[in-house]
Amino acid sequence: MDRFARLVKDVLEVPAALVALVTADRQILPGLAGSHAPWARERSLAAPLALCGGVVDGGDPVVVERARAAAPGTDATPGGAGSGGHAAADPVALAPEVQAYAGVALTDRSGRVLGALCALDNRPRAWSGRELALLTELAAACGAELRLRIAARRREEVHRDEAAARTRADGLARRSENALARSELLLRAADALADTTGLAEVDRQVHDLVTLVLRPVHVRVMVDDGGVLRRLTPEPAGTGGSRVPLGERHPAALAARENRIVTVAGGGEMATGYGRRVAAEHRALGLETVVCVPLPGRAGPLGVLVMRWDRPYEVDDPERAVLAALAGYTARAVERALFVENRVDVARQMQEAMLTDLPSVSGLQAAAHYRPAADIDMVGGDWYDLYRLPSAAQGGEDAEGAATVAATIGDITGHDMRAATLMGQVRSMLRQADLDHPGTGPAHVVSAFEHANRALGLGCSGTLVHAHLRLCPPPDGSSWELSWTNAGHPPPLVVLPDGRVEQLVDHGALMHPGVAVRRRDAHRHVLPPGALLLLYTDGLVEHRGGDLDVAIARTGSFLATRREAPLPELLTELVDAIAGTAADDDIALLALRVPADGS
Repeated sequence: MDRFARLVKDVLEVPAALVALVTADRQILPGLAGSHAPWARERSLAAPLALCGGVVDGGDPVVVERARAAAPGTDATPGGAGSGGHAAADPVALAPEVQAYAGVALTDRSGRVLGALCALDNRPRAWSGRELALLTELAAACGAELRLRIAARRREEVHRDEAAARTRADGLARRSENALARSELLLRAADALADTTGLAEVDRQVHDLVTLVLRPVHVRVMVDDGGVLRRLTPEPAGTGGSRVPLGERHPAALAARENRIVTVAGGGEMATGYGRRVAAEHRALGLETVVCVPLPGRAGPLGVLVMRWDRPYEVDDPERAVLAALAGYTARAVERALFVENRVDVARQMQEAMLTDLPSVSGLQAAAHYRPAADIDMVGGDWYDLYRLPSAAQGGEDAEGAATVAATIGDITGHDMRAATLMGQVRSMLRQADLDHPGTGPAHVVSAFEHANRALGLGCSGTLVHAHLRLCPPPDGSSWELSWTNAGHPPPLVVLPDGRVEQLVDHGALMHPGVAVRRRDAHRHVLPPGALLLLYTDGLVEHRGGDLDVAIARTGSFLATRREAPLPELLTELVDAIAGTAADDDIALLALRVPADGS
């Protein structure tokens, strides 16, 4: 009974609904949805409600449009609109949330009225004929369930006419099961679509829900994309076209244009109404019935829910109400998914725009690789950077004539638009700090950024490795001196010319505005000719159920075996081998190699 009440609440879009059974001295409320009145907690009343009693006494619908605005001496009008004379003594009408009422009789097998299926609104409301028709259809289904229970009880008490009673009960059961299946479809849809954020997930959930209950052979959700209906996800082979112009003679286009449910039964009706081409397409797919339901949007239909059967399928009025409600749930899920995906696209474009091309550095080979997470809803703050450091001499050399470059790998906390935005700010601020503090080293540069982060209230947290690479002066003019500071980031890996792998494990605390680090430490390492340095974010090595240390060791082993491969090819193969093709997190890599020949 609660399910029937929830169905009335959802279909008629009212704040509350109830199933009321009326006896001579009592009223029982087995079905409730949305009501918080005191009588709702008890599930029963010592005396019948006046409005529900009016349904039971007369057997006709009782409709009240303005219960709390009752004029003295007026009366509720069975079968029509009234201002609610019964309302003055009615606990329902006296509840603050009840301003309008519509009730339809629930009858037993002999036509005796048992109670009422009621819809309650918290503000005055003019009930439309369509709403009352839907409430009547739902009352018939609810009454069928009640009649089934009565028939079962009588069968246990009275053994005569057992065969006839069983036949009647079976027929009622089938009708009840159909009604309950429709109710279950809406209940499941409300739960399944409430948390969806991706278009593919919406498409999958709707397909599974509709297929489970209504058994069509094809289900597709199509959205209006600039005057063309397109499917949310790529169309499976052999199921027809995935794009339908809104101006075309097609059931889906007609449903969207006229904002109504369109049903086509049989090839003859398809050919007559929509032309030979569309009829031939459906005939080739073996289709018999097509139902297209518009998806309601704020400014008109958002798209269409299309269902197709390979057999005759009849859509009655209660099912039309269910399909309309399902289309509403679907439309809201689609709007939410489109909004999320648009935000994600913007963030990804901004993030990728930050990852600029690497500069050419004489005596140093460089390559970078960025791969977003497989989850389209996830936007990260991972980045890499490589740039020359200007100093006393021209051409990016220091006072001793040695080329110097800065390299960074970092990961800002979070997987949303804010993380991507902060990443861009941090990247720019580190570059600025390097330019404003020449010759001080990477530890001082990171400390300067952290001071600005706290002073400006940026609120940025995360991890990074910031390094300076300086070409060693003669006589060792082909090696590079690496100076780096690590703020809580995975250790850089160095592959030496003989294949040995070193993890640069020295590190400090991660970046956080609430953690004051007095002084960052810088560490040094010499990269001889043939050495390879890899900076990476944790998306490469940190996976659910995996061991971080094992993944880092595997990364080093892979680099050692492929250390002479071209760097772009090496990084692509590395990501595939260590993280797989469907990574849980964004991955950023920066590889620097000192050529063995010193070129």
